[in-house]
Amino acid sequence: MGELQKKTYGRGELIGYLIGMFGQNMIYQVIAAGLVSVYLGTVLYIPAIAVSVIIFAARIWDAINDPMMGTIVDRTHTKWGKCRPYLIFFPAIIGVMTILCFVNGIYTSPGASKVLIVAWAAISYIVWGMLFTVCDIPLWGITSLMTEDQDDRAKIIGLARMAAGIGGIGTVVSFIPGFLKGMFEGRYAEKIGTVVNGAEYTQQMANNDTARAAWIATVVIITVVASILFEVAGLVTRERVPGDAEDKRGIVENFKIMWKCLPFRQILISGVIRSPLQLLMILAMPLMLYYYTDNAFENIGNLDGGQRLFKIGLIGLAVFIPQFAAMALTPAFVRKYENRKIYNFYSIAGAVPYALIFVAYIVSGGNMLSWLWVAVTAVCIGLASASMGGINVMQSIMIADCVDYEEYHNGYRPDGVFFSGQSFLTKLSGGIAALIQGVVYAVVKFSGENLDNINFRLANGEHFYEIDGGKYAAAMFFLISIPVAIGMVLSALPMKKYAMTDDEHKKMLDELIEKRAAAENGDAE
Repeated sequence: MGELQKKTYGRGELIGYLIGMFGQNMIYQVIAAGLVSVYLGTVLYIPAIAVSVIIFAARIWDAINDPMMGTIVDRTHTKWGKCRPYLIFFPAIIGVMTILCFVNGIYTSPGASKVLIVAWAAISYIVWGMLFTVCDIPLWGITSLMTEDQDDRAKIIGLARMAAGIGGIGTVVSFIPGFLKGMFEGRYAEKIGTVVNGAEYTQQMANNDTARAAWIATVVIITVVASILFEVAGLVTRERVPGDAEDKRGIVENFKIMWKCLPFRQILISGVIRSPLQLLMILAMPLMLYYYTDNAFENIGNLDGGQRLFKIGLIGLAVFIPQFAAMALTPAFVRKYENRKIYNFYSIAGAVPYALIFVAYIVSGGNMLSWLWVAVTAVCIGLASASMGGINVMQSIMIADCVDYEEYHNGYRPDGVFFSGQSFLTKLSGGIAALIQGVVYAVVKFSGENLDNINFRLANGEHFYEIDGGKYAAAMFFLISIPVAIGMVLSALPMKKYAMTDDEHKKMLDELIEKRAAAENGDAE
């Protein structure tokens, strides 16, 4: 008997899926790089530890919510399939909720209740996370349903990671408000010296209100565009791998399945240990904004005779280009080398450049603004980003393999449940990273009213790397270096004896494809 024909996606479907992945990650970055990394702390001035608690509490809820949503996906049976319905109907809802997270800033000054501000931040962020999960699990889960071909699956996952990385352009949400401030300055300047809510309206208050208005306008524009792009994935994709006709498993049983599947359990444990890796993405924009532009990106063209713009551009390219290159090359590595070895290479080798970032900061005496130290920073961040990109692709490929593993051994495909594990890992990692950030920021007092004062001093000509002895800059460079390096090394330990070899997986997949073909032929007869 010749090799069985494997069902797979076409070029147009692949492109449509990647467009949707790009749009989804633009929305994610609006929240991650905009709301979490900048807006809550540096625009609304919510204390750093409060922001960290909100995010960590949301991640605790995700421990229940994500597998629950995965269970719902696996029990969904419609004419569109089990993943597509969520990709068709929810992008617009997520877009609306994204904007509501920022509308918090409308009523904040002066005399606004800090309790109400924090409550809005907490509730809106948790609700947003729940809605995002409704689409995130199906968006990744559908990759194992679009094709039976292992190479095509590795290809789409690698490209999906690249599209998600390109969606990181959503991080520009941190910079655009600076250029839009002029649209709102006049409205608030007129109020200076008047009494509002029983307090005198000051220049500092006007600056804060202008910033909030510019942020909300920016978020509305980016989110509307991103939601439209996100919708494309649901409209063009197709599901080809059949699921369970009568899947009645509940959330408790699915928790047991996730834990009992040894290779999946190893991936989860490794991912949790690697959580500090998210610190680089959380802090990339605040580091650029504060350390390299003194919180005035709109004036970047005037710094160092315009050289600062090119320096930031070099570091920005170092964050993204090597990451994309690793994402593109990793599927080719998978065809030549053992998955476990590739995964652990990225983990251990990637720890070195992360550690060197803080070493470079110390050796430079805290001033990393010269071309020499910008180049050193770019090299370290580039190598570190490559390891992050590669390991993200490997995680998705290996989770998809675990779905095959479970179908082979137990007769059902937990696509939704297992990819809920990836969604949970992403958000838990962000939560743990944010908690680490919040603790360090609280120690150096880079939050709340003190941050408001720091912003005012920067607006009056002081330099971020010099303020209060440079301790705030040191905190940022420490966070993107040492905790990440430690987490990367330790994350390789659970994968040292990975429970599924590549040869074992190939044998399983071949038998599954043959079994499905036999079942289809039997139905046809």
